[in-house]
Amino acid sequence: MRTGPWVVLMTGPPGSGKSTTAAAFARSSGAALLDQDSMTNPLVDVVADLVGADDYADPRLATLVREARYSCVLRAAGDCARAGVPSVLVAPFSAERADVAAWDRLANEVASVGGRPVLAWLRIAPEELARRLLERRAARDAGKTADVGSYVAGLDLDAPVGPYVELDASMSVEAQVARLEATLRSSR
Repeated sequence: MRTGPWVVLMTGPPGSGKSTTAAAFARSSGAALLDQDSMTNPLVDVVADLVGADDYADPRLATLVREARYSCVLRAAGDCARAGVPSVLVAPFSAERADVAAWDRLANEVASVGGRPVLAWLRIAPEELARRLLERRAARDAGKTADVGSYVAGLDLDAPVGPYVELDASMSVEAQVARLEATLRSSR
């Protein structure tokens, strides 16, 4: 059985609470917090300016930066794992949620540097997600909230197809962290 540090991959749609839950888990467990947005958005903004994109969902931008954004986060997680430090990664991980082969590739990459990967999925009801997106009033959500019903209806809110820990986004952050910690303890 692997004994390396956990590499928790926090996934869920925008507004589900990935960043909040991941930060609370990192504080509780002493894990490094590696948020894709914090780590890569300044560079993505430069690329967006170069290609004339004003939305991260613009296919011209997404095609150019998706692989590099995930690579940045995974390389930092690899550095942490090699140093024996657990980490929690915050990103959509949409391909890895929807495709077992994509999950296997990512899990093998994490394992190759000594980490023990676990996908933590925040389950959220469409109505609650719409309410949160409207409530947080973030500038990055302007395109989403213009017609929030259509935006949410177009999202993949299905559970991951591979192995995962389900966290109920309607529960308190503390309860979500406790569930994740209990799952990790039981799988040692």
